[in-house]
Amino acid sequence: MAAHAKKRKIDNECRVFNRGWTAKYLFTEIKGKAVCLVCGTQVAVLKDYNLNRHYTTKHEDKYRKRAHKGLFTKLHTTREAAVRTSYVISHKIARKSKAFSDGEFIKECLLDSVTLICPEKKDAFENVSLSRHTVTRRVEDIAENLELQLKNRAADFEFFSLALDESCDVRDTAQLLIFLRGITADFQVTEELAAMQSMKGTTTGNDLFTAIVNGCLEKLGLKWDNLAGVTTVGCPNLTGKNVGLLKRMQDKVTEINPEVLCNIVLKMDHVVDVVTKTVNFIRARALNHRQFIALLEENEMEHGDISYHCSVRWLSLLSKVLKSVWDLREQIQDFCVKKGHGVPELSDEYWVADLGFGVDVTALMNQLNVKLQCRGLFVHEMYSAVKAFMRKLQLISSQVKDNFLTHLPTLKEAIPNANHLHKYSAMLEVLHAEFSRRFQDFKALEMDMVSSPFTCSVDNASSDVQMELIDLRSDTLLAEHFRSVSLLDFYSSLKEENFPHLRNHAQRMLVLFGSTYVCEQTFSVMKFNKSKHRSSVTDDHLSAVLHIATSDFQPDFNALVQNQNRLDYSH
Repeated sequence: MAAHAKKRKIDNECRVFNRGWTAKYLFTEIKGKAVCLVCGTQVAVLKDYNLNRHYTTKHEDKYRKRAHKGLFTKLHTTREAAVRTSYVISHKIARKSKAFSDGEFIKECLLDSVTLICPEKKDAFENVSLSRHTVTRRVEDIAENLELQLKNRAADFEFFSLALDESCDVRDTAQLLIFLRGITADFQVTEELAAMQSMKGTTTGNDLFTAIVNGCLEKLGLKWDNLAGVTTVGCPNLTGKNVGLLKRMQDKVTEINPEVLCNIVLKMDHVVDVVTKTVNFIRARALNHRQFIALLEENEMEHGDISYHCSVRWLSLLSKVLKSVWDLREQIQDFCVKKGHGVPELSDEYWVADLGFGVDVTALMNQLNVKLQCRGLFVHEMYSAVKAFMRKLQLISSQVKDNFLTHLPTLKEAIPNANHLHKYSAMLEVLHAEFSRRFQDFKALEMDMVSSPFTCSVDNASSDVQMELIDLRSDTLLAEHFRSVSLLDFYSSLKEENFPHLRNHAQRMLVLFGSTYVCEQTFSVMKFNKSKHRSSVTDDHLSAVLHIATSDFQPDFNALVQNQNRLDYSH
């Protein structure tokens, strides 16, 4: 009994000190009398007054410091846990693009849950601060922590490249996204959002150049000498020959623009315009839309509706819209005629053949587009996909001339005549030429030398790596190692003293962005956060949210909690 009572005394001594009841837990009751667990003294009458007097007289000096120390330690630990919880939840709020005010709702749910499950711990959860202002401060702190981690990592970059894109938010403010990909000496690749710059005035090439220098390179301590490449879209202020951003940065790497290729190179405006107007006639009016769906259900069509043309993710949606119009062309024509809005093109066999060709070509291009958007791809992998697509264009073009339409099933269904086949073959050749022109800069990157060092041509390789390539191919262990590990691990394993130039070439090539898909994905996050319902989000807070939502870094919550404690103590 004494051992059990002693354990109870130790467990509860510090917990109840602040309430003035420590004395009670130094005693145990034996045969109706209180016995002190410290000195063994019996107290005749078991009353709080008698117990407290004995404690004050005999033991208070001994236990005061011990009790205070335990109390403050527990209070400090509890407070740190509450602050850390606040940071973790705020990080999830920003990561999932939720409103900062949602923190108050989350706390409400937490308190209701803990009341039902473990009510004795409700006090601890009440200390977790999740007000809108607190969540805002937490998000700012986390974003600063992530930027600090990126800056520390950037100090070790051997080379880096940038991916740039510009778009307007819901309030028509131009936002420039700058993504950074860097590679270290041991071939560790880091890909992060470096900065989001709000362009309040003009957005000329010079303005963008200044934003990149001040907002990214200088801020992160990056050196121009280590810049391996810049990837962006083809708008004039970015790629202009005389005053564009890339002219200022002395780089020519650009990415494919599918919309331009479809509308300008393939000259499909007459198809796309008619399809867009027809679909919008059906979908833009609620009555027309309901009646069209009823018509499809009555005819037991496989398609339950028709895709709505939208400017978001243009190529993929265009492909779906063209396909659905092709499959439902008869039903669309009947419906539009009944509505007094006939579409004569749907009865024109030449136009229908062009539509079939458009369905097949946009489907092929969309397949390529999806491959290029995969995360973590290196530029040589993306270029391989482009080269494969170009080879497919050549094959299909030659087959179309001979009326062999296996790879163009929709066009085959349209039964085009010889003149149309010649036209389509020529269009595919023009598309192939445009791809060759747009990707000509990649030919100078010597990708085969890096991606296939054991099979590439030594004679065609740069003179500074020819001897190293020969040494590499002579080592059978390295050849086996190349087949069994990733490209990054292979080049990381090469000794610096034996293959300095080959490692250098690999770092420059592996750090390049192949496209601006990271920017496009982030713009979607931006528009979700700064929407018409949250248009008052400041640029600084939007930048913080984008950093958190796109980062692969894990916030250092321990450092954040310690910084918060120092701030509190300084007050």
